[in-house]
Amino acid sequence: MIESTNPSPSLPNVAFLGLGVMGFPMAGHLASAGFPVTVYNRTGKTADDWLVQYQNGDCAVARTPSLAVCDADIVAMCVGNDDDVRSVVFGDHGALAAMKAGSLLIDHTTASEGLAKELAAACHEKEVGCLDAPVSGGQAGAENGALTIMVGGPLEAFARGELLFHVYGKKHALMGAHGAGQLTKMVNQICIAGVLQGLSEGIHFAQRAGLDVMAVVDVIAQGAAQSWQMENRAASMNDDQFEFGFAVDWMRKDLGMALDAGRARDAKMPLTALIDQFYGDVQALGGGRWDTSSLLRRLTPPES
Repeated sequence: MIESTNPSPSLPNVAFLGLGVMGFPMAGHLASAGFPVTVYNRTGKTADDWLVQYQNGDCAVARTPSLAVCDADIVAMCVGNDDDVRSVVFGDHGALAAMKAGSLLIDHTTASEGLAKELAAACHEKEVGCLDAPVSGGQAGAENGALTIMVGGPLEAFARGELLFHVYGKKHALMGAHGAGQLTKMVNQICIAGVLQGLSEGIHFAQRAGLDVMAVVDVIAQGAAQSWQMENRAASMNDDQFEFGFAVDWMRKDLGMALDAGRARDAKMPLTALIDQFYGDVQALGGGRWDTSSLLRRLTPPES
């Protein structure tokens, strides 16, 4: 793993593809930092709204990925899944065919290891640099410029990408060759799932034991049980509030990729497989868009 270095003062032309709950503020931080940014989003109104909010005089909206990237030195992308990446990069009016030699493509999408290597090979044929760089920190991390960025790819490309990472991240590191960023993000999701299941069972137990749940959390959060999930999700879990945050549907997508990668390596992941099934239960309850902390809901469904 290679730690970050100091940022360069130069400001290349940037294209940002995908303005969801993560990409919208990430691209906004770049604009606010003075970067010339051209954005593309499948829903054009979102791109127009972004331009109204973040116009710095050098920003623009493009209606296709190819138009967005044709003058870009660095192209950053944050979309939903492997198929979305392929559509934006290789589809009709896709980005890669229009990117200039010597430019750099940074994929912030949480995608598969195989997709990361496929993208890197295609970029190599076009003499375009490539990084897989999934992020962690959720919507709040994106809005606050405090994301953790896990990067796979060559050192030279990583050094160029750091100019952007410093703007919307609090921590970034090169984890290895192409695909290593995505594998690291899988570790991240495996760990989150386990913590959330434990927190759900702990809150469930405290509720059934007649304890003041938040008083319990206040005490144990000062010791070894402390976690980001406890600090940021325990109160909303206790209040049965899940209409926000990182969706269960996306977590199942991520855990599915992690389990596939684990099977390919004979990695033993029984807890991850079980929690993936638990998230399936949450989906069956209608909670596909609920926050991942909704694991508690399958233990304590609300009274009808």
